[in-house]
Amino acid sequence: MDLNLGDLQLLESIGLGLGLGVAAGFRVVVPFWVLSAAALLGHLTLIDSLSWLGSSTAFVGLSIALVVEILAYSVPWLDNVIDTVALPVAAVAGTLLMAIAANQLDPFAQWSVAIVAGGGAAATVKGLNGLTRLVSTATTGGATNLIIAGVELVGAIAIALLALVAPIVMFVLVLACFILLVRFAIKAFYRSKKAAPDAE
Repeated sequence: MDLNLGDLQLLESIGLGLGLGVAAGFRVVVPFWVLSAAALLGHLTLIDSLSWLGSSTAFVGLSIALVVEILAYSVPWLDNVIDTVALPVAAVAGTLLMAIAANQLDPFAQWSVAIVAGGGAAATVKGLNGLTRLVSTATTGGATNLIIAGVELVGAIAIALLALVAPIVMFVLVLACFILLVRFAIKAFYRSKKAAPDAE
């Protein structure tokens, strides 16, 4: 079945929202900072209600917030504390970013997709990141946490940029990752069920 222009635009919007949501899972401020920079440089046209995001004031404010976020994640014990607060914040950010991207849908569909896909993607990524950092702190005393923080920052910027440049590619990548996660979860579930009778 051939996709029409409307379908492609919807896929692009969802891909953009998913990518920005995943980026928010790595770093909450990054996707908003990337959107602000893109709008300020004239590479992105924002809807009227978000035109403020493309202002110099917004970009400077987000840049300061980004620096604060980077510094906070550079402190081994503080990063774990931030993760507990950042999980719901990332979910909200992912929801808002998806809602912004999918604004051509009717309100019910827009916010349903935003909560499930955008918020879900951001919360999943943030949860996995927090778990990784917790394991790192427990096993290395936080020695590798700075490396993890750097990888997360670079990943957030790269993903946000890819979402803007190639949203359909981002849609496919996120869908593929979701399928792999589901397959991994199913295999782990069946392994645990097989191991249970053996233990008895």
